[in-house]
Amino acid sequence: MIAIVDYGMGNVRSVQKAFENLGHAAEVTPDPDRLRGAAGVVLPGVGAFGDCMANLERGGLREAVVEVVRSGKPFLGICLGLQLLFTESEEFGRQEGLGLVPGRVLRFPSTDPDGGSLKVPHIGWNEVRWRKRARIFEDLPDPSYLYFVHSYYVAPDDPDWLAGTAEYGSPFTAAIARDNIWGVQFHPEKSQQLGLEVLARFGNLCQG
Repeated sequence: MIAIVDYGMGNVRSVQKAFENLGHAAEVTPDPDRLRGAAGVVLPGVGAFGDCMANLERGGLREAVVEVVRSGKPFLGICLGLQLLFTESEEFGRQEGLGLVPGRVLRFPSTDPDGGSLKVPHIGWNEVRWRKRARIFEDLPDPSYLYFVHSYYVAPDDPDWLAGTAEYGSPFTAAIARDNIWGVQFHPEKSQQLGLEVLARFGNLCQG
């Protein structure tokens, strides 16, 4: 069973339905023990970074998420769920993250390098170019067109985390991967066939 972390923010049911349509059992749960007992865990999310971290703390989910990652079970962070893995975010001042991936979460600037205006949030389809074919990204076309909705992006300290990049004004991290951790800034559940392929591969890892 794949556990999808429910910390009271965001439409986590769409991720659950995507997994179920692919034939993978998935449960949305706020129970830390259910996360610990799952074959793999998904941390999705939309909303404010600080509020999400506070909800994880209140529900006893922060410790459970860290335990799951350190146990070696497959773990996938989606959008804000990716950002929460990092050391800190600059959203509304410095906010502490889970600290599982060294690095920061930064806001897109309002202008591009040439001085033109840059609309924030970044919303819509964008091409992702793959830098590292880490299991759940294997065999995807390069570039892959995937769907984004975000105002902030992650900046890992170690470039070895980088699995895919996209460009919005300047290049930014679209996907990370190392060991049992994967994270995507795009929404696979909204990215049609290619997004479903990412979820299917993650589901297969959890089964295998």
